[in-house]
Amino acid sequence: MKFVFRADASVQIGTGHVRRCLTLANALKSLGNDCLFVCRDLQGGLVDLLDREGHKVTVLPAPTEECTFDDQPSHAAWAEVGWQKDAAETAAIVKEFAPDWLIVDHYAFDGRWQRQVLEAHRSRLFVIDDLADRPHVADLLLDQNLGRSRADYAELLPAGCDLLVGPHYALLRAEFSQLRASALRERRERLAGPVRKIMISMGGVDLIDVTSFVLKGLQVSDLPDDTGLLIVMGSHAPGLASVHTLAADSRFQCEILIDCKNMAELMALADLSIGAAGSTSWERCCLGLPGIIIPIADNQLGAAGALERSGASSLFDFTAPDKDPGMFAKQVNELIRSPENLQKMSAAASTEVDGDGVSRVITALTGESVT
Repeated sequence: MKFVFRADASVQIGTGHVRRCLTLANALKSLGNDCLFVCRDLQGGLVDLLDREGHKVTVLPAPTEECTFDDQPSHAAWAEVGWQKDAAETAAIVKEFAPDWLIVDHYAFDGRWQRQVLEAHRSRLFVIDDLADRPHVADLLLDQNLGRSRADYAELLPAGCDLLVGPHYALLRAEFSQLRASALRERRERLAGPVRKIMISMGGVDLIDVTSFVLKGLQVSDLPDDTGLLIVMGSHAPGLASVHTLAADSRFQCEILIDCKNMAELMALADLSIGAAGSTSWERCCLGLPGIIIPIADNQLGAAGALERSGASSLFDFTAPDKDPGMFAKQVNELIRSPENLQKMSAAASTEVDGDGVSRVITALTGESVT
């Protein structure tokens, strides 16, 4: 079968949309399918990564002029061009490639964009979404977030559209399911003792530099000086220089990892995580990694709240006007004082995601049962 993916990464958007599409595309390609990515040339894009992974990529021209985005959807500006222009450019590519499925993972596009593209070639449409805030003309829709229900999309989808809802369908790379059993077993043993290694991962871009705030908070916490910090960042993160300075002055053993490719391995080594509420939330759950979750965008609030209610994470409100590193340190101190609570949090997290979401999604797309 043939698949076209329309997704973007940028400093504003982050990297999660392209990365989860890449996970799905790699699995489809391994089964003999043909995949093509369509991406806009934006600052912080991941076209080079897609090339290295061996995928065909068509790059849409970089924006050349300022646009006004007065209309819906609420994230229309993330496309950095008008939806009509993007739809016309994408439609020409889709018409030539003639895919069986068009897969769209982009908050900027709604049913109007989708209809215009599908007029060029009537493929089936698979939408990957997290917001439930705009109409679609999809044949299949995935929302992998905890706390989401089918009712949230009741007024947004055509009759007959199939829904895949919840982290049961989370698009995780194969290494997470491969490491799951050993990671859960070893973590149960390690969490009986003190926290020794912490992973900090605030997303591929961390546009507002939450990482620096976290490092300042940990510095005044009760953690012992021999605690190891694994600081995972993207090469386009605006706060990279600040993080390097704070790490150099830290009393902890800090390791800064840029654009790392072994997240599953690193998570398996950590005892505690501090991270954003994006796609890495489901990676942490799969490996039973407990910790503090910090929503860094409005679209992460729902999933973050659901994770806290499930007992899988402790939520820190970065939007609070009176927040300071001392407040964050206090929350860390409360967490590390109770190995029993960390063990319960790890167990709760591991029940939410089993790592087989990609297989379930491919079955929905192709009708074939795969592992």
